[in-house]
Amino acid sequence: MTAPTPPPAPEPSSATRILLADDHALVRGGVRLILDAEPDLTVVAEAADGAEAVALARSASVDLAVLDISMPRMTGLQAARELSRLRPELRILILTMYDNEQYFFEALKAGASGYVLKSVADRDLVEACRAAVRDEPFVYPGAETALIRTYLDRAEQGRPLPDKAVTEREEEILKLVAEGHSSREIGDLLVISPKTVERHRANLLQKLGMRDRLELTRYAIRVGLIEP
Repeated sequence: MTAPTPPPAPEPSSATRILLADDHALVRGGVRLILDAEPDLTVVAEAADGAEAVALARSASVDLAVLDISMPRMTGLQAARELSRLRPELRILILTMYDNEQYFFEALKAGASGYVLKSVADRDLVEACRAAVRDEPFVYPGAETALIRTYLDRAEQGRPLPDKAVTEREEEILKLVAEGHSSREIGDLLVISPKTVERHRANLLQKLGMRDRLELTRYAIRVGLIEP
């Protein structure tokens, strides 16, 4: 009796094409191994920071972006906002070490459809990618109940989600200041004048009740814009 013919392997073109962004090469390598082991997923582009991810997404043919939160130049949340504006059809997942309610809500507002912890990426990431492609949300198990309860409680009491302390532009400048860039360098990166950078920095100091770059840097570390 002739053995049944096994089903054909999926064509490479049918696999979901993934852009992976993380500033740690070892992390990217590990995540890539997880994703490329699946016949329906393939990493076609890698970025070491959010700005590079946005640039790659402009030119590369990708279906899904998997973004770390804390990266140089531009965070994953900042990149997600920009990608949502540039390519509304692109699916976005946040892959992070931060088990943090505020980051989760910020990720949703930025256009992400899923939030996956690095500590359980080997368990959850593949499922999250497939959910994103189906246009379904994914929240790591264990967080759903607490997060949904918090959201519903706020809605029931008529309270909005917590506002961010700074605007998106101020956040961009805060991150770059904390990374040690000069006003001229920041101006060149953001295509604004050094005087405008200085004005934003003065506003940040006043708004956050801080005195200098060191205090801004500590704040940036505390809120996850840069790593310690």
